Amino acid sequence: MIPDDMQLDTLAVHAGRADLAAQGVHAPPIDLSTTNPLPSLLAGGDAYEALATGGRPLADGGLVYQRLWNPTVARFEDALAALEHAEAAVAFASGMAAMTAAILAARADGRPGVVAVRPLYGGTDHLLDSGLLGTDTVFVEPSGVADAVGPGTGLIVIETPGNPTLELVDIAAVVAAAGEVPVVVDNTFATPVLQNPLDLGAAMSLHSATKYLGGHGDVIGGVIACAEPMAVRLRQVRAITGALMHPLSAYLLHRGLQTLPLRLRAQQESARIIAAHLADHPAVAAVHFPGLDPDPAGLLQRQQRGPGAMLAVRLAGGYDAAATAVERVRLFTHAVSLGGVDSLIQHPAALTHRPVAPEARPSADVLRLSIGLEAVEDLIADLDQALDART
Repeated sequence: MIPDDMQLDTLAVHAGRADLAAQGVHAPPIDLSTTNPLPSLLAGGDAYEALATGGRPLADGGLVYQRLWNPTVARFEDALAALEHAEAAVAFASGMAAMTAAILAARADGRPGVVAVRPLYGGTDHLLDSGLLGTDTVFVEPSGVADAVGPGTGLIVIETPGNPTLELVDIAAVVAAAGEVPVVVDNTFATPVLQNPLDLGAAMSLHSATKYLGGHGDVIGGVIACAEPMAVRLRQVRAITGALMHPLSAYLLHRGLQTLPLRLRAQQESARIIAAHLADHPAVAAVHFPGLDPDPAGLLQRQQRGPGAMLAVRLAGGYDAAATAVERVRLFTHAVSLGGVDSLIQHPAALTHRPVAPEARPSADVLRLSIGLEAVEDLIADLDQALDART
């Protein structure tokens, strides 16, 4: 049993491993079973009903089928829930599958309205704006949430820090404005190391686990931390839609949590140095990075424990400068995604945010940087040689 007062770094190593000693193993096993033996027809049927409707395994009913429950996935969920100060967590095949489940779970009450605050990850923005899931989405500034909430509103969607330009949104203020409507916070950029949205009143903290939680660019997944009643609804959506996480993915993500605090803090320190360097670079018109950007509400100190390791830059030479810079980098990889041990650079307007409505799309002079674990001096040298061609 892990003590309740365990520090985050220790929790990251030990959470989700409570059953290992009884099994006589040190590393979590990977259970790949797609189906499981049933103890009896009656017990198996009861177990199937419990799991298919979002419940947990019954004591004597078996696990039935991987789409309904898997021990390896459950260990990762338990670990992430502990880091997020949550009663439960529900894992999905991808971050977008997790967001889809959050929307569908909210719609189960017959309220298709969504209020969303931009900026959001481009896939989330496109999903909401398209109405593909039958939602009616209103995009507002944070100050407009209260006025936008109506009888048909089932969900509030925010992301903080925002993707790609790192705007901070006051989670507690949005929760207060939402009233009884659940708020889902995309916590991908901050991770549980820097921010715990549930402590601020949010109903769900969502992660594209592909990013920092995995940390090595080799696994795709999504996960939502929440209270148990919401987890029941999310597990039911997952069971019906089949958006389950594969056990091998869960194993890799669980392993990634062990080093998450160390990785993110090291990446964050390099990001601080790089942001300060780029702020004085003649080819850079502006740097967007919490701590450098104005923060009149003091959100960085109040709801986060650090600025994170993502930053965005606006280049003085516009789109042409941005296009040239991503082609000239040698150490940074020109690629989408983020949060891995290696540094990435990408152009949001042309890639991750291309499906976003033109009026909400990032400007063409913006590049997004995900800072990895390389020596910061080498990263700065690479950016300098890529940007100096534009001066």
